[in-house]
Amino acid sequence: MIRERLEQAFSPSVLEVIDDSHLHRGHPGAADGRGHFRVRIVSDRFEGLPRLARHRLVYAAVGELMQTDIHALNIEAFSENES
Repeated sequence: MIRERLEQAFSPSVLEVIDDSHLHRGHPGAADGRGHFRVRIVSDRFEGLPRLARHRLVYAAVGELMQTDIHALNIEAFSENES
């Protein structure tokens, strides 16, 4: 679902979604079943935006998944010129 949402929102040239949940077994935040993920995304949509604005766009794209499926999201967001 994360991949689908990010592809729809950004049409990225690079998109890696890595589930690191297995590294957090026993972690209090993992007890509710929500996962830990890393995202590396490259898209023209990030051109000229500061890091915080890029992260906000990614959070908006995944929307309610932050409440239901995602406990932690590590984001690396780049424009095409930075990749």
